[in-house]
Amino acid sequence: MRLLENASRFAGNTFAVWVLLFAVLGFLYPEGFTWITSYITILLGIIMFGMGMTLSATDFKEVVKQPKSVAIGVAAQFIIMPLLAYGLAVVFQLPPEIAVGVILVGCCPGGTASNVMTYLAKGNTALSVAITAVSTLLAPLLTPSLVLLLASQWLPVSAGDLFLSIFQMVVIPITLGFIVKLVFREKVEQSVKALPLISVISIVAIVAAVVGASKDRIAETGLIIFSIVILHNLLGLLVGYWLAKVFRLKEPDQRAISIEVGMQNSGLGAALAAAHFNPIAAVPSAIFSVWHNLSGPILATIWSKKSTVSKPNKGSIKSKSA
Repeated sequence: MRLLENASRFAGNTFAVWVLLFAVLGFLYPEGFTWITSYITILLGIIMFGMGMTLSATDFKEVVKQPKSVAIGVAAQFIIMPLLAYGLAVVFQLPPEIAVGVILVGCCPGGTASNVMTYLAKGNTALSVAITAVSTLLAPLLTPSLVLLLASQWLPVSAGDLFLSIFQMVVIPITLGFIVKLVFREKVEQSVKALPLISVISIVAIVAAVVGASKDRIAETGLIIFSIVILHNLLGLLVGYWLAKVFRLKEPDQRAISIEVGMQNSGLGAALAAAHFNPIAAVPSAIFSVWHNLSGPILATIWSKKSTVSKPNKGSIKSKSA
């Protein structure tokens, strides 16, 4: 078991390296990974099941303790990134499939990797976890509605189908994971340290499959997609931090909200794009997974070197995923 824990810790600490490596491999040897596309939904379900196993009632206590901060974070998550995505799609006149892919990942909730980055950045980790949990549970309603509102001018969007997919891929696995933790608490606590390894393998497989399936289109539009993704992420981090500052939240809260807004659940975005749109629509999510696992640690390192007046890092870290 210790060997598995060490492997899991190593995989989590080098997550960005593995995502980047397998994205390249997926592009160079697509035939080795395209078969995984049939299992993307299952892989995301596994990640969400693991997330459910890490949740506890304590995570939701922050909603009561810090209702203002949580509300600002969740609202920012579902307002800033979708609008930035829409604006970038319009300004850069993106092809329909890519425009929808960018908007889709922008409308997704935050990923649990943001919790880890907040911890490393000496931000308010408990707040980060609470925002991730609440935004994830709201995703079945808000993500389809926002995609319908913002992306339907490019491609037909079925909000009902998106709702059903998110419910199946997110709500059900998280609920099952939470129930398993309640019933088998001791065994779950022993095995939860292996979850980062499972999450890394799942996300890496999804990224490699998406890149492999869209190799030709990436060769044509890869530079513009990568540029849009970088802008989307950096603007999200900046505007999220600025918004929290405008509301006069404490510095650790500002960092938490900035990271929550800037880092998306790219695995969900890729799964939804692959299931409901053209495979190229999943590429922005795949590239987002690569990029935000590079920008996140860089920002966390910069912030971790700065002292804060308030006590940082409330809460604990449980698992990593994108």
